[in-house]
Amino acid sequence: MSANSSTVGQRLLQGPVCIGWKQDLEGAVYHLANCFLLLGFMGGSGVYGCFYLFGFLGTGYLCCVLWGWFDACSLDIVLWSFLLTTACLLQLAHLVYRLHEDVLPEEFELLYRTLCLPLQVPLQAYKEIVHCCEEQVLTLATEQTYAVEGETPINRLSLLLSGRIRVSQDGQFLHYIFPYQFMDSPEWESLRPSEEGVFQVTLTAETACSYISWPRRSLHLLLAKERYLSRLFSALLGYDISEKLYGLNEKLFAKFGLRFDIRLPSLYHVLGPAAPDPGPESTEDEEDVHQAAGSPPRATPTKIRQTPPCSPPPAATDPPAAASRARMSRPDSGVLGEDSSSLVLEDFEEVSGSESLMDYRSDGEYMR
Repeated sequence: MSANSSTVGQRLLQGPVCIGWKQDLEGAVYHLANCFLLLGFMGGSGVYGCFYLFGFLGTGYLCCVLWGWFDACSLDIVLWSFLLTTACLLQLAHLVYRLHEDVLPEEFELLYRTLCLPLQVPLQAYKEIVHCCEEQVLTLATEQTYAVEGETPINRLSLLLSGRIRVSQDGQFLHYIFPYQFMDSPEWESLRPSEEGVFQVTLTAETACSYISWPRRSLHLLLAKERYLSRLFSALLGYDISEKLYGLNEKLFAKFGLRFDIRLPSLYHVLGPAAPDPGPESTEDEEDVHQAAGSPPRATPTKIRQTPPCSPPPAATDPPAAASRARMSRPDSGVLGEDSSSLVLEDFEEVSGSESLMDYRSDGEYMR
């Protein structure tokens, strides 16, 4: 081992063993080949970086084949350069095949750039979502219903790609669904995977619409298997439902023009269920009945207590609120931004317990 290392050292120190250096430089093809190889090894990563790398390397090795065939006249140079050129061409063909395989339909490509790319969703994860809906784009004609209240089962989750959907309940307009919003996110979140139910609203296409739909069972299986996709859908559905709630909140107006927040307790008292409030006379009658039934008869005391004179009752300046309040006309559709079916808090005026809200001018006064 030491003898071999000493021999190599002696050869390096003694200089090259060549008898004589060539006086003529190699041809232009040789130098061009090295220039292409230099540019090729400066390539980056990724798909397009690999295109750059193997493109320049293949061109450089092809120049080496030409140089070995015409100038060097060496068979080994020609063979090795040809093998390297073939390997680069095969790599380029594989990259082209991968790019062609990764191409998505136009609708899904636009959906990825609009909805998933801002969230930095990997393309491979997005492909699993697209594969779950079988890459099918469904359509709705104008005035065609997607779901009918009380009839259509909740067995899928859909996302609107184009057009506009009108949501109504008992013929009352609620809100619109616009492109890249889920069409049935509240229904999806209202049921567990093992439960079944039907739509509580009617969804009608106001224009020609296109949408994608995931079968409920297949999507549940995918989300159970992929935790990242489960968190992604949870965030998207939560945002979509909150947008729908705030859209309904924009349609709530008090009769004096103030807007209320659906999260405040004041509106909860109006919209929430309230027990009927018995009148004072009925309460006193019930107390008298309980006293008469439960207590034994008492002797009437002989001492008479002198009571102070009662002041006359105040004049009734205002009749009862429920009887005197005249329902104001709804604001024009231009003010609400919708049609005349927009919700007004006056609709809840007859609900028991609503006087606590209507007697205040704003939510701030009610909270104080």
